[in-house]
Amino acid sequence: MARIRKGYRGEGPGAFTPDGCAVDMWDRLKVREEPDMIALGAREGARTVLELGCGAGRVTHALVERGWEVTAVDESPEMLDRVRGAKTILSTIEDLRLEERFDVVLLASYLVHTVEPESCRAMLDACRAHVADGGVVLIQREGIGWHDELPRISRHPGGSVSILASDPIGDGVRAVRIEYEFPDAHWVHEFRCRPLTDREFEAILAESNLAVDEHLDEHRTWVRALPLD
Repeated sequence: MARIRKGYRGEGPGAFTPDGCAVDMWDRLKVREEPDMIALGAREGARTVLELGCGAGRVTHALVERGWEVTAVDESPEMLDRVRGAKTILSTIEDLRLEERFDVVLLASYLVHTVEPESCRAMLDACRAHVADGGVVLIQREGIGWHDELPRISRHPGGSVSILASDPIGDGVRAVRIEYEFPDAHWVHEFRCRPLTDREFEAILAESNLAVDEHLDEHRTWVRALPLD
């Protein structure tokens, strides 16, 4: 069983990742706007995607169905066991060292808001190191108002997702609690994150030799970044 990181917690049936994500739960959740955002942000003719933090393949499978060649990376072997149709690599994002370069490097699931600045920098360094000449880095941020007006419930065909709390705990870090409700199962996920202003986000991108090219949606959740050289 994976060792859960300090400040993170998962509750419910099945295995959990080091950041408290429930493997079985993520295997159930349906893909949302991610494939459309990737298609929108990619350059014409792009075919290869490096998906960092792929989880159980929720986005991976949709990309494969659309004809993308996906290399899926995750630190959880239990998550990677659920991935089909893609090349899989067991690794943390921070430690990833591949010889290949990709048309699209994808850092989704709000991973850029990790608590430790050093970890965030290492993730963005990995993005920069693996993007091909002429390629793009697509980053999913929490978006405008993500931490406001809670609790907030979103319903889906199989159940509901409730963001119940986002409490400041010092040094710009927040403690978040989310519950996932299905007819036959219930999961809780508690984790830490560090929201970034636009200025902070742009500054940390620059440290990894990346820059914002365009926000792809009105909530500024999806960002296309390009190498500075």
